[in-house]
Amino acid sequence: EYFSGNTKAWGVVYDRSEKMIRQFKVDLNGKWDGKQLVLEEDFVYSDGETDRRVWTILKVDEHTYKGTAGDVDGVAIGKRYGKALNWNYILNLKVDDDTWKIRFDDWMFLQEDNVLFNRAVMSKFGFKVGEVLIFFRK
Repeated sequence: EYFSGNTKAWGVVYDRSEKMIRQFKVDLNGKWDGKQLVLEEDFVYSDGETDRRVWTILKVDEHTYKGTAGDVDGVAIGKRYGKALNWNYILNLKVDDDTWKIRFDDWMFLQEDNVLFNRAVMSKFGFKVGEVLIFFRK
C-alpha cells in the first residue's frame, strides 16, 4: 500500500570497505489493486547513469509477498510484520562488461510522516560486497 501512487527516494551505495561509491535518486510510481502491485522505479545516479526497474509484486497472504522484475534472477520473497518488511532477491547487476548475481537482503522500516527507511546488504557467495541505504518519502 505504501508504494501506491508516486514516491520519491534518495540513496547511497557503499562498497565492502564501507566507502561510499555512488549516490542516486529514484522516482517511483505504483499501481496497487489490493492483491498486486506494479511498481515502476526510475533511477538517476550521481554519475549521470540512469536505470529502470519494473516490479510485479503479489500479496500471497497476510505476511508474505512474491515479486519479479526483469533484472531479478528468480522470485523475490518478502515477509512483513507490523511496520517492517524483509525483502530478499538476487539481482543481475552489471559490473563493467560482466553481470554478477548479487543477493540483496533488504530491511524496510516505515517511519512517521510517510518516510520509509531501507537498508540493503549485498552479498556474493555469502560474502558481503556492499550496502545500500535508501530513504523513501510520499
